[in-house]
Amino acid sequence: QVQLVESGGGLVQAGGSLRLSCAASGSIFSINAMGWYRQAPGKERELVAAISSGGSTYYVYSVKGRFTISRDNAKNTLYLQMNSLKPEDTAIYYCAAGLAEPHDYWGQGTQVTVSS
Repeated sequence: QVQLVESGGGLVQAGGSLRLSCAASGSIFSINAMGWYRQAPGKERELVAAISSGGSTYYVYSVKGRFTISRDNAKNTLYLQMNSLKPEDTAIYYCAAGLAEPHDYWGQGTQVTVSS
């Protein structure tokens, strides 16, 4: 089993920045892919960004150029640097991980609210 604990959410004004962190523990050897999902009220959960153990990244179009995903394998920690935040970025952000795709293990979520 893998445990994921997110931190770093909060309230920020439009144009501001936040950095989310996700600390992983447990059977870390079973993780290759890690990612961040988000779910806004009334909307489906979407994959925002993902990163492989080799460093390959994916971003959903709406955050390209504004968000940066990174991981520190020595600290078993995943990050999401979010810049130029917009009100439409408001959502609960979830850290996820898995062997091939980031969807086997989930964190509890952290709220990000961007005010206009």
